Amino acid sequence: MDRGYRPHVFDVDAGSARLAALLTPEQLSIVQFIQGDITQFQDVESAVGEHGITHVLHLAGIQVPGCAADPLRGARVNVVGTLNVFEAARRRRDLVQNIVYASSAAVFGPEDAYGGATVPEGAPLLPGTHYGVFKQCNEGNARIYFLNNGITSAGIRPWAVYGVGRDQGITSGPTKAIKAAVVGRPYTIRFTGSVDLQYVRDTSRIFVRCAEAALTGAKVYTPRGSVVRVPEFLATLEQVLPQARTLINAEGKPLPIAADLDDSALQRDLGGVQRTPLEEGIRETTAIFERLRGAGTLDTQDLNT
Repeated sequence: MDRGYRPHVFDVDAGSARLAALLTPEQLSIVQFIQGDITQFQDVESAVGEHGITHVLHLAGIQVPGCAADPLRGARVNVVGTLNVFEAARRRRDLVQNIVYASSAAVFGPEDAYGGATVPEGAPLLPGTHYGVFKQCNEGNARIYFLNNGITSAGIRPWAVYGVGRDQGITSGPTKAIKAAVVGRPYTIRFTGSVDLQYVRDTSRIFVRCAEAALTGAKVYTPRGSVVRVPEFLATLEQVLPQARTLINAEGKPLPIAADLDDSALQRDLGGVQRTPLEEGIRETTAIFERLRGAGTLDTQDLNT
């Protein structure tokens, strides 16, 4: 919206609670909501055709826990849903110019699979979850759609995105920790080890810039934020919110995904990719949560999961 676009949001959920936490009522009125199911091709194709969609930012998905609990549903949403987006673009080449879709750092294996060093561009993909395998499949299908049909796309592989609105999936733990500290509730992050924390504004700008850029081919980019260990995140959170020292902790195994990932391809093709420092991102997230809390509109139901 800041760049002058009038976005359409296609979602099975007709609500707009997450956007309402960030946008004014006037801004929200500009967004056009389209209720539909990503697993139903006709829903996707109709949305593209009826609304004249030229650029698709495809974010629909079920994350690691949901895919582990129900791999069949995970595949329908993550794989078939992505195929529906590409197929709609193929059939409406008169409209759709490119697709930017959410892949994931979960396509990579654990840290020790790469010798503990920074994982370079082009390193083997060794996903250890159904979710990661589904994302790897999407990258392959995007490549075939370019080879066979000339459809340009960019797959973005976020690690742990944090910020207001991040309330689902295991890597939403750091965002929930910030919210819990703001409202004075105990909270436990369910993993330890290394993480790459990517501020939501930075990640969203990458998606928009890839949609705007004159890219050709089936690109795949690995963004990079603040690569830290969980105790470093907790220490930074305590600098911003001292009460976090007695409220927030972490337990569990490290996530089986290498966190130290090379982003040179993204820097090369886009240039000047912003990385918000971790403390700054936590402070900005805290300020928004505190504003919402003061207005009586801060939703804390996600802290129960």
